[in-house]
Amino acid sequence: MTEHTSGRSREIARHANHGRRFSRAWWIFAAVALFYLLTEHQAHLFGILPWLFLLACPVMHLFMHHGHGGHGHGDNRGNEKEEK
Repeated sequence: MTEHTSGRSREIARHANHGRRFSRAWWIFAAVALFYLLTEHQAHLFGILPWLFLLACPVMHLFMHHGHGGHGHGDNRGNEKEEK
């Protein structure tokens, strides 16, 4: 029974090591691919940059109005102080 248990633990350890090697290889591949994308397609990336800034404006508008309830729905605490 102990041989079966130790064989199973070796199999699990080998499988875990395979996952780590795959993850490490994937990250190395991603870094190399990103390097080549940045160096070979730099003009394309910088050409789209102004459009990304313009796209960021409406996206920020949508997400940043979440905290105060949108346009015209400001905090009413200021009005309560004025009435007193």
